Amino acid sequence: MKKLDKNIKRQTVNLAPDELIKLEHFTNSKDLPLVISPDINNVDLTGWSDANRKFIEGKLLLNGAILFRGFNITTASEFERFGLAICSELFNENGEHPRTSLNGKVYTPVFYPSDRKLLWHNENSFNHRWPKKILFGCRQPAAQGGETPIVDSRQVFQRLNPKIREKFIEKQVMYVRNYGNGLGLNWETVFQTKNRSEVEAICQQNFVNFVWKPDGSLRTISVRPAVAKHPQTGEITWFNQAQHWHPACLDTQTRESLLSSFSEADLPRNCYYGDGNIIEDSVMAEICQVYQELEVTFPWKQGDILLLDNLLTAHARNPFIGERQLLVAMGEMTSFADINN
Repeated sequence: MKKLDKNIKRQTVNLAPDELIKLEHFTNSKDLPLVISPDINNVDLTGWSDANRKFIEGKLLLNGAILFRGFNITTASEFERFGLAICSELFNENGEHPRTSLNGKVYTPVFYPSDRKLLWHNENSFNHRWPKKILFGCRQPAAQGGETPIVDSRQVFQRLNPKIREKFIEKQVMYVRNYGNGLGLNWETVFQTKNRSEVEAICQQNFVNFVWKPDGSLRTISVRPAVAKHPQTGEITWFNQAQHWHPACLDTQTRESLLSSFSEADLPRNCYYGDGNIIEDSVMAEICQVYQELEVTFPWKQGDILLLDNLLTAHARNPFIGERQLLVAMGEMTSFADINN
């Protein structure tokens, strides 16, 4: 696991009309994130970003992640203004995750127990549609831990055993979800309706198969690509959430509890190869090991903003102690159909 190096290389960037910001890199310049910080006092990050959006976009495509540090943006309204300066639009929450709306299209992070690690993932990559960009803003760092590790998804693809990689490319990933079984969200919350016909229409629009079970609960099945080709850079990235859905990736206590309470078919979440065959535990262990080896982490500072290209960079969340307040926004929704055209 890599941490930010204190001995970073610095390069002052002159952007007409003034020298306003500086770029910082890891000692190994291939590492992410790129750090952008003010070179003079009182730089208006939103105004600068609005005027230099193409510059930011180019750096994001190259690095996959940008950390804006020292601009002291801590309110939801300021964070949303910045998001709209660098994204053509921000995503309006769809109920998929238990978040709280703070301001317009700014939310709290998805709830997950603070004593456990939320594993690496590319946001919503199990869905047909997902955000091209995701932003995190730090209002208050945790007393201990709570970092947001990031991983270059291009390197994950390159580092994986070619046999594993090719099998996933050929077969894709099948995601199976059971709603309303006492764990996780029920289908009424996720789909934001109590009308079954509306649920079925949403599933059909998003290429999701569905089964209404005898007790009135819902099971959905969808097959998605395991990799994606970035529409602007042409690079292939490892783009799926198998490690979020596969039981082998759960902590031992949670996994044993679930397997003792549910049949395999009724687990809240599970995933398979796209043909329905089981993904071997050993394969998932190898995938998680690659993520762990490539993980880059840094301590949050109040006012930080982390911008990710969701196709190029996966993110996670470390366990933490104390109160942790982050802002989240997602921008520029796209789909597998969009990037494959």
